[in-house]
Amino acid sequence: MQSCNRKLVLVMLFGAFGSTAMTGLATASLSGSDHIIFQKGKRFGPGDVALHVGEHITVVNDDDNFVHQAYVESETFAFDSGDIEPGARAVITFPTEGDFTVLCGVHPKMKLAVHVR
Repeated sequence: MQSCNRKLVLVMLFGAFGSTAMTGLATASLSGSDHIIFQKGKRFGPGDVALHVGEHITVVNDDDNFVHQAYVESETFAFDSGDIEPGARAVITFPTEGDFTVLCGVHPKMKLAVHVR
């Protein structure tokens, strides 16, 4: 019986570790100062991100046949990536606190909300 209990405990520990590892993989792009944002299907994914002042996002065009763009216009900060070809990326660093909207000049309905604290 003791052997059975050990196996059960090991299975539970490995299950918990595996679950934690998979969660870590799913959120790895959103931890620390490297936040990966994908452009695919005329959408930003995720559509909302929270940052600290000075952190950046990396916008990756994950579409095979669409050119995208990423730009920000606000009173305190402006950025324009120009064309982002399929497979290419642009890095946007947010130097000031505030709520920003990243837009795609090619697809005006694409919006990414960025909250910087």
